[in-house]
Amino acid sequence: MLNPCDPGFVSALAALVPEGTLSAPEPRHLEEPRGRWAGLAGVLARPRQTEDVAAIIRACAAARVGVVPISGGTGLVGGQIMASGPAPLLLSLERMVALRGIWPEENAMVVEAGMVLADVQAEAEKVGRLFPLSLASEGSCRIGGNLAANAGGTAVLRYGNARDLCLGLEAVLPDGTVFNGLTRLRKDNAGYDLRHLLIGSEGTLGVITAASLKLFPQPAARVVAMLAVPSPGEALELLALFGERAAGLVSGFELIHRMGFDFLAETGFDLRAPFDPVPEWLVLVELELPAGLDPEGTMAGLYAAGADAGLVTDGVIAHSGAQAAQLWALRETIPLANRKVGAVSSHDISLPLSAIPDFIAEAPRAIAELGAFRVNCFGHLGDGNLHWNVFPARGHGRAEHEAVKDRVKAVVHDLVHALGGSVAAEHGVGRLKVGDLARYGDPGKLAAMRAIKAALDPVGIMNPGAVLG
Repeated sequence: MLNPCDPGFVSALAALVPEGTLSAPEPRHLEEPRGRWAGLAGVLARPRQTEDVAAIIRACAAARVGVVPISGGTGLVGGQIMASGPAPLLLSLERMVALRGIWPEENAMVVEAGMVLADVQAEAEKVGRLFPLSLASEGSCRIGGNLAANAGGTAVLRYGNARDLCLGLEAVLPDGTVFNGLTRLRKDNAGYDLRHLLIGSEGTLGVITAASLKLFPQPAARVVAMLAVPSPGEALELLALFGERAAGLVSGFELIHRMGFDFLAETGFDLRAPFDPVPEWLVLVELELPAGLDPEGTMAGLYAAGADAGLVTDGVIAHSGAQAAQLWALRETIPLANRKVGAVSSHDISLPLSAIPDFIAEAPRAIAELGAFRVNCFGHLGDGNLHWNVFPARGHGRAEHEAVKDRVKAVVHDLVHALGGSVAAEHGVGRLKVGDLARYGDPGKLAAMRAIKAALDPVGIMNPGAVLG
């Protein structure tokens, strides 16, 4: 059993850390973006250095006080929010934002975990390099949280998830031990790779305090296009065509259903699609090109090849950075419109690419008998990650479907699992999907996860209730 982070513990902890480290939590630290949970905490700790993080964790372990790490607070599965139980210590690394070093000749940099993702990108750009992790929340999410959740984003197709962009970690383990793993090596097979154990663990195995990150050369040019496709099946064929004719150049390939544009109009966003009427299905494509290639000419050639193959029926190519940003703004604003409409059930799923058309065709039929719904489907087609969200019919509210929302989720997730997919694609498990992990997770994997958790965190202080419940 854990103990609460009560005034007595806070008073004892205050003697171990620098003045100003501890304070009362602010509302922003106890809220999650969609308003599903309100968190609780006995105190907010905002250390400035790794040694102070270690002192805090050692004290919590000795007193059996839970620790909930919070990064940018942008997570959508409740990993940063503990809504019930003994009040935990809330640990924020928002003061640990230093750039510890950057080596452009090595394509590597070391940053502290509290640095905002957009600032990581900016530091890389200052030395002519690219850190390619890109998310809609990059102006507020922090790199430590990105790694703890193994964030995906829009460039996974070319660069991989956050896991693929990390060379090494510094972290504080549940007993307060500091793991000094900030290597910049590309090859190191000296024992178990604790980096990959901590990445994606959502704060349940330790607290990431700094990271060594991979950088890449800046592309000489980028070009963006929005293309109309007859169906998701043709979108997949177009993805394969682009992959064959522009190998290694495709950095983004997003699938968007017309419902997303309907929601933008319905909720008052002043963003218009470059088509009238808006086609049923669209893809947003971005290429990153080396010097010597004509951006618009390359995209135009791919467009023509897709049209000749019957895979593209219309399209626009951005002729400037501003136009490219406008096209991306359409895609990135759809989730904001979703929140205004109010989902009955939201699903962050991934599927084998070839199973995506079958899922998109079958899932609406599977939930039809549960009520009258609208579905907004969009996502990162290049890596198989869809956001398949269910909304009430126009003129109705989600409260009317409260009695069936869990059944909707179960029907959708059952279908995803049957098709060989995952119900926790890029947002992780958190607290929202603990039951889903137990229902769909491989028994062998779950047993190994529990054994690892028990070995590293026998008291269970690290993010109690997250991932494994």
